[in-house]
Amino acid sequence: MEKITLNDITLDNQESDTTLKPARVHELADYADDQVGPGKQVTLNFELALAQGEIIDSNFEQAPAQFTVGDGNLLPGFELSMFGMRAGEEKTRLIPALQAFGQPREENVHSFPRYRFPADLVMEVGLMINFTDSGGNQQPGMISKFDADKVEIDFNHPLAGRDIQFRVKILGVSCSEIST
Repeated sequence: MEKITLNDITLDNQESDTTLKPARVHELADYADDQVGPGKQVTLNFELALAQGEIIDSNFEQAPAQFTVGDGNLLPGFELSMFGMRAGEEKTRLIPALQAFGQPREENVHSFPRYRFPADLVMEVGLMINFTDSGGNQQPGMISKFDADKVEIDFNHPLAGRDIQFRVKILGVSCSEIST
């Protein structure tokens, strides 16, 4: 049974149990040139689905995605699940919520006075609204509940707390070009 380690948590890839153990440090030298590992450039097709099978996102019918391992474009839990794979390999792995989009955090739920929302806005639980933070960045939030006086907005990622099935087909692996 394959083990996946990330941030001091060792995950048994077949179960969602977690046990605390020292993290294994992955180094480029641990992987052949044609294997996914730290700093490698990877071309892939992927599919994200809920553990029950509902597809959330997929690029299997589109152009492949490309990223460099560790560049921040892909969450570490997804990257780590591909380590050691080679071009042509396809796997489906369950990424536990903690390594996928994290657990919901209560501090990401905020209450606002109802009068701060447009009077003609039809309030509905689950409605996504974009907010602009003090830096001018867009922050999506979802109405989690409301009444005549206040609106509760959940700024957690919509998939926080959910285990994710990650299907991936590696199309290419190469050493990343390092720019100076």
